[in-house]
Amino acid sequence: MTHAKALLGITIIALAACGGEDAPTESAGPEVETSVALPPVSDETLKRHVITMADDSFEGRAPGTAGGMMTREYLVGEMERLGLEPIGDSFEHKVTLVSRALDPAQSSAGFNYSDTLVDDLEYGPETVFWTKLDDTEITINDSEVVFVGHGVVAPEYGWDDYAGIDAAGKTVVMLINDPGFRQQGEIFGGNSMTYYGRWTYKYEEAARQGAAAAIIIHQTAPASYGWGVVSGSWSGPQLNLPRNPNDTPPVMLEGWITQEKAEMLFEQAGMDLEGMEEAATMAGFTPQPIGEITFSAKITQSLEETESANVAGVLPGTERPDEYVIYTAHWDHLGVDQARLDEGEDGVYNGAVDNATGTGGILAIAETYVEAGYRPARSQIFLAVTAEESGLLGSKAFAENPPVPLSSIVGGINIDAILPTGPARDLTVVGFGSSELEDILAEVAAAADKVLRPDPTPERGYFYRSDHVEFAKRGVPMLYVDNGVDLIEGGEAAGTAAGNAYSSGPYHNVTDEVDHPSTWRWDGMTELLTIMRDTGLELANTEAYPNWYEGNEFKAIRDAQMAEGTARD
Repeated sequence: MTHAKALLGITIIALAACGGEDAPTESAGPEVETSVALPPVSDETLKRHVITMADDSFEGRAPGTAGGMMTREYLVGEMERLGLEPIGDSFEHKVTLVSRALDPAQSSAGFNYSDTLVDDLEYGPETVFWTKLDDTEITINDSEVVFVGHGVVAPEYGWDDYAGIDAAGKTVVMLINDPGFRQQGEIFGGNSMTYYGRWTYKYEEAARQGAAAAIIIHQTAPASYGWGVVSGSWSGPQLNLPRNPNDTPPVMLEGWITQEKAEMLFEQAGMDLEGMEEAATMAGFTPQPIGEITFSAKITQSLEETESANVAGVLPGTERPDEYVIYTAHWDHLGVDQARLDEGEDGVYNGAVDNATGTGGILAIAETYVEAGYRPARSQIFLAVTAEESGLLGSKAFAENPPVPLSSIVGGINIDAILPTGPARDLTVVGFGSSELEDILAEVAAAADKVLRPDPTPERGYFYRSDHVEFAKRGVPMLYVDNGVDLIEGGEAAGTAAGNAYSSGPYHNVTDEVDHPSTWRWDGMTELLTIMRDTGLELANTEAYPNWYEGNEFKAIRDAQMAEGTARD
């Protein structure tokens, strides 16, 4: 099997910040040399962790379940075996979760076209909806329906999709993604999704506007996933952190409808969805009432508070133990579909790729340090977070109440869903051109004969869809690196085919499992993990504090930390 070579006599260079898409590297600051020979990440170690956590006995690793508890116990046991130290008194950092389970039989949602024509949406095939309020019964009666384009208020772009209306009490219907995707021009991030394109932002903004309900129109291309992902992810109990009374209250109902139902909605109002979509892409768009149509809904739900936990172990540094490099990966997945099991079908969402690979990966990285008996200058945190699939809840809980100051975390690497492909000639950097961590990565990748490749599908917004974002939003520079596309065996065609096959098949499906371990290419995964390890190693042995590149949305936050003296230059 092929592995990235462990770097011998590593030269660590603190590189200056530089903007622009090409992200050129430029040497700045002192060189720090170490002689370290760490073994590559082991195929067998990664395989053991992935096969264990993706086994049916772990019941899909849903937080707050027996399978979730098994996962936590496994992670704690492995960290103890490796000799990692807890942060504080325990490896587990408890996360309180509120489970809200909608009763589809007692809940309904629909558009009222007239006194006699009502379109009751079919839950699952045509719509999914929920509430983040704590009420067990919620009713919306005849709320005015307004199309608000992309549902974006972005002063820095001179964009306001709510201009000229009072959305209080209304039902706002909006498009997924942001105007840059549809215009393919210079506005927003062009083809690269900004945070304004994420569904999480759209519901947050609707709440700030005082809307009663917020409904997103699903379209496969701008969403980057099909309706099956929507219905599968939002059906069943939904987990959230307890509501902070100081935060803006959420809308009464959040939901999605299919494009077909949206087209029917606009048609009933004498409007054309395609034409309104085009208008919403242009500057100066103003929200439009959708005829005289109203929206009504009833939600019946049960609430249950449950407990989960992030699991974190520390490898203490030898010279600057109060400074940290962090590795993150989420341990949770989607649990089981009891109805499928009752029918004798496979109902376990094993989450082998997503994300037994990443969780097993951080344990395998930690094991290389233990095997070599080596500790770098800075401490390293290996953090397995809970409830990523429910909206990055575990990482949010950790970042909101960190056991160590965020300013002391000099940078981090997130590992989420590594495809079991063979070695590649390149590495895919999600959110390419974001921070100086890419300069360090480029040095390590070059030593392993790899080149960096920007995310080929920036319109899908993957940078905003994994746990590193909760740290990034609070200033901590983070890397999110994925498999390369240009495979040594098969080239770009094979790499692209593998990615497409996963996203259209096993992703968030019961087929995401290690059904035939011999058909998985473990060497490509461990090669990537070794490069991630060595990138963290270089960062851990330098005194530099990397920052975001000039112009990045998170740079001002990091600058403020440094100006306050809570982080070192």
